Amino acid sequence: MVFDNFILKSRVYFNNQSMQLLKKVTGSRAFIVSDSIMEKLGYLQKAREYLSEAGISSTIFTGVHPDPDVKVIADGLKLYQECKADVLVALGGGSVIDTAKGILYFVEKLGKVEDSDIKKPFFIAIPSTSGTGSEVTDFSVITNEDNKKVCIVDESMAPDIAILDSTCIQHVPQRVVADTGIDVLVHAIEAYVSTKATDFSDALAEKALKLIFNNLEIIYQDIKNQAARDRVQNASCMAGIAFTNANLGINHSLAHALGGAFGIAHGRANALLLKAVMEFNADLAGNVTGRAAERYAKLAAVLQLPVRTRREGVVNFIMAVDKLIKRLGVEDNIRKLGIDQSEFENALNNMAETALLDRCTPTNPRQPSKEELIQIYHKCY
Repeated sequence: MVFDNFILKSRVYFNNQSMQLLKKVTGSRAFIVSDSIMEKLGYLQKAREYLSEAGISSTIFTGVHPDPDVKVIADGLKLYQECKADVLVALGGGSVIDTAKGILYFVEKLGKVEDSDIKKPFFIAIPSTSGTGSEVTDFSVITNEDNKKVCIVDESMAPDIAILDSTCIQHVPQRVVADTGIDVLVHAIEAYVSTKATDFSDALAEKALKLIFNNLEIIYQDIKNQAARDRVQNASCMAGIAFTNANLGINHSLAHALGGAFGIAHGRANALLLKAVMEFNADLAGNVTGRAAERYAKLAAVLQLPVRTRREGVVNFIMAVDKLIKRLGVEDNIRKLGIDQSEFENALNNMAETALLDRCTPTNPRQPSKEELIQIYHKCY
């Protein structure tokens, strides 16, 4: 017999200047995974100084780039093995945290295969964007040798501590604020309609949704607004906890394939697909029955939108989401990103097949065929 469950492995510390918690970490050697941006902004040096105050020396790896691939993981793993750290710190956006998780994943696997004495490090994640929720998830998205995004899910990759210090996101460009914030929105929505959703994941998804609607546009216009930054960062973490437990759906499956094929930022890919995916899930062209329609209508009520009938609730929720995305400067369709139509058509079959096999697809509230996924892509182009 299978029972519902809810897991939160990571201890979460939050609000302004919380990165100072690094002064209290116990250990002897730290391996810090970061990138050139965090180095230029001075956050990497600050983290190193805080660890030094705790008596911990640091080895730095800044070779991370967007959409990390297996080569980046291999480079980081080699340096990690050389320094023999007992503390792993990921300081940066989703790509940085995914890289650190990838390193940790292979440390575990190699240790078991080689029966080595390498022990799993204490893992701390400090996000510099509010989007992936990766600081509390056991998910990592890595690009393989075929340039396809592969979603790895393993409990060992969940950070021991997540530090949400909103000072780390105060330099994020406006476009990135939109992309990452929409990713939070999609995490909350997909976790809520997932076939694995529970009362526990629902509570976090609902709160994350409200925080995003109330605060994302504020920091899109003014990233210096600390209170709104705190709220959006908290929403990102809450949505991450929700989807770690409930999983996601085809919006992410389609976005993974689309982003891998055309180099589109993950949040932007999610945004471009969301309206069509929700219309498909809710069967908006039909009788608006089924799990997704019921759940979208409930989210409309959460946002205090009119829900006199299920269809009205679904339509109002989809419209509210679509209007928010447009106010964040997102293009109306994929074509406006400069993607050639013939090139897009040639990629459709492969993208749909990839999305169908994605780890997020099984928990989508309505199981699609490959042809239906191609239709969604067509609609969004």
